[in-house]
Amino acid sequence: MPAAFSLLGEGFAIGVSTAGFQVEGGYNGDGEPHNNWLNWEHTGRVERSGTACDFWRRPEEALDRAVSIGCTTFRLSVEWARLEPEPDHFDDAALERYVEILSMCAARRVEPIVALHHFTHPWWLGDEFWLRPASPERFLRHVRRVVPALVPYCRRWVTINEPNRLMRAGWLEGVFPPGRRMAVADAYCVLDNLLTAHVLVADDIVASQPDALVTCTTSSSSLYEHDRLLTDLLLLRSADVDPADVDRYVDERRALHDAALPPRHVGELALRRFSAAVCPYGTEGGIGGGALWSRLRRASRRPAPRRVVGAVHASPQARPLGAIGFEWDDPVTSRALRLPGGIGAEAARRWSPRLAAWDVRPRPAGLQAWCRAEAALHPGLPLWVENGMATQVVGGRGVPRGDGWDRPRHVREHLGAVVGAVADGIPVGAYLHRSLVDSYEWGSSRSCRGLFGMDRTDPAGAVRWMDTDAQGDDAAGEFRRVVSGLVAGDRTVLDAPPA
Repeated sequence: MPAAFSLLGEGFAIGVSTAGFQVEGGYNGDGEPHNNWLNWEHTGRVERSGTACDFWRRPEEALDRAVSIGCTTFRLSVEWARLEPEPDHFDDAALERYVEILSMCAARRVEPIVALHHFTHPWWLGDEFWLRPASPERFLRHVRRVVPALVPYCRRWVTINEPNRLMRAGWLEGVFPPGRRMAVADAYCVLDNLLTAHVLVADDIVASQPDALVTCTTSSSSLYEHDRLLTDLLLLRSADVDPADVDRYVDERRALHDAALPPRHVGELALRRFSAAVCPYGTEGGIGGGALWSRLRRASRRPAPRRVVGAVHASPQARPLGAIGFEWDDPVTSRALRLPGGIGAEAARRWSPRLAAWDVRPRPAGLQAWCRAEAALHPGLPLWVENGMATQVVGGRGVPRGDGWDRPRHVREHLGAVVGAVADGIPVGAYLHRSLVDSYEWGSSRSCRGLFGMDRTDPAGAVRWMDTDAQGDDAAGEFRRVVSGLVAGDRTVLDAPPA
């Protein structure tokens, strides 16, 4: 179990996060399990995942490095495509391998957090799997075959990683399979299925493991409908909201969100108005009211299933969330926009209006403020924070960020933000750096987030861990130094070391 951190509170979990498809290797090749990125890899729309970080064959190196830098927690995912590579053909050997990996965590006194779905599913289910009405039950059937074998080693679970990002990237921005753009009505159908699946799976896990902590993480966004709406829907019953009052409640919660994070300029305000207009939740009066707004709402919104509302009220749990988990970069949408498109091999995939990850500016003070707002909006639940910074590699060489930030500084200042939040009485219970090592970043190895870099220059496809990060900085050493200092109650480790 996690150690007590004198500056972060008893039982605080400090660690790193990974995802199976990003690190395991061995997907979408001949004789390998195929997931829903198969067609994109084989048509050249994205880079081949290949060996990734070779974690499936060599998990010991990753776990040993995590322990060496002070991690008490390691987040990983179990991949549906590997466990069920063909319809109704379950790979028992793959499940045994996941059990072995979790036992390796236990042997190193590292607590695992297991994600049951992290953006991928078996290829044979089809690109639009999550659009189908039966998808929640199909996912539950899969989970019921997996979880019992892992329960002896795991108490913290993520049912579905960032359903809001999966919905947005796959059906609004077109940068994840199925690659659809502005399919708003279908996107909200997908979201309803994902949230319903969370409730069904969370209920099933807690029924068999009463002390389990189960969450559904989100990707932080200043657009209420793209983030906090999800948590509010999952907590409807604990807020004593009748199904008939959901739209009124969503209006109230949107107003609270906007008060906690006021739009700073007309561009951000316009984005929020548009997002609210096309959302199937909320009243026609909505934000601000008025005849023009009502006409816009009537013209823009499309009906979407609300099965999650019924699932929440039918759940035996008052709250089907044991924690508020979120991945945090700068959440202000208007600051992350750019003109879509681009030049070069990635241009077709870069239709997204978002900045490249390495151009998103770190904002540690914003993280502390976000934790404060999350705690106020969802009292009584611990916060699990996931956070990292991207740099890029071109031709095997790290490219400095345009804003001058490096990863050691990012580690210091964001752990400092967490320390500040805890000192303010905010119940932050976990901080996971994303990630331990540079991995396959959803279609490309160009974007790097690891405390350790990964040398991919071998023409045969072998990979080799670096002792520095991709920029040549000792990010892992800085993480170890800061964590060790916080254990000892030394706040000075949050200051920049002398040059």
